[in-house]
Amino acid sequence: MTEADAPTTTHDGRPAGGVRYGITVPFDGIPLTEHRRWFEDLLRLGYTDVWSAETDGTDGFTPLALAAAWTPELQLGVAIIPAYTRGPALLAQSVAAMAEAAPGHFTFGLGTSSDVIVSRWNGVPFTEPYKRVRDTIAFLREALSGEKVDTAYDTFEVRGFRLARPVTQPPPIFLAALRPGMLRLAGRAADGVIVNWLSADDVSTVTPELGADKPVAARIFVIPSEDADMCRAIGRRMITAYLNVGVYAEFHRWLGRGDALGDMWRLWKEGDRKAALEAVPDEVVDDLVVHGSFAECRDKIGRYVANGVDIPALAVLPFGVDLADAVEGLAPR
Repeated sequence: MTEADAPTTTHDGRPAGGVRYGITVPFDGIPLTEHRRWFEDLLRLGYTDVWSAETDGTDGFTPLALAAAWTPELQLGVAIIPAYTRGPALLAQSVAAMAEAAPGHFTFGLGTSSDVIVSRWNGVPFTEPYKRVRDTIAFLREALSGEKVDTAYDTFEVRGFRLARPVTQPPPIFLAALRPGMLRLAGRAADGVIVNWLSADDVSTVTPELGADKPVAARIFVIPSEDADMCRAIGRRMITAYLNVGVYAEFHRWLGRGDALGDMWRLWKEGDRKAALEAVPDEVVDDLVVHGSFAECRDKIGRYVANGVDIPALAVLPFGVDLADAVEGLAPR
């Protein structure tokens, strides 16, 4: 593939000519120094996007910077960078540098993250999350345009900052959103939305809350194995780890899973981790974690797209299968 053939996007990050098909990087167990051949293989297999994250592994920008240097044809995204863990000026510098390294090929994903990552791990108060992301988007719009920012926002203040290297193509800003308030903010203030930990059917519940026609990126967890018992056991561990975090628990209550997950939440709070795992119904695992043969997984991913996801970003969990085989088997057809 040449740069002339490279996938392109509109100014807001929407796919120009079809769905963008992405995968989460870096791949677990593969050193960053060895990712070049993996990025090249992704292009060969038809993937258009690589999306990083920032939790407890690599930072969100470094894997994308390597991809920009090695495979400039790929679209790059981060889902997500927390609004709290970098100061506003440093965040603007990081976003600008990535946009300069991959002009027209970078989508910046911003989110509140959670109290676990922000407060427990980084020692930053997790206060007024709605206002914080709203203010951060407003600041980035000003800063990335090259304007001098001298503004007191509701949640922080920036005095006399101007980017020394303003970008000629400011990247689309996507906002990670779960419930209606944040989804509506994404529809008003951001260029797109990032969703996570939801079923294909849930997409039809979530997207109308945007109140606007904005591109939707979704991280989708995929275990490409026909061993349903193993997949469900892994899925239960993932669900109890994530969905006991307050923001995700409230999300699934809003989606209507309060009854299905109520016992799991109660037992987890009581400290009975084993019973909490066993209390997660099979149907919840099957809804939230894609598993089955390669063809079945691709069909299930296709349901997300049919319901309104423009950029599926697969998070591949290669249990019982070689990672390279999984990446190839899940590639778009």
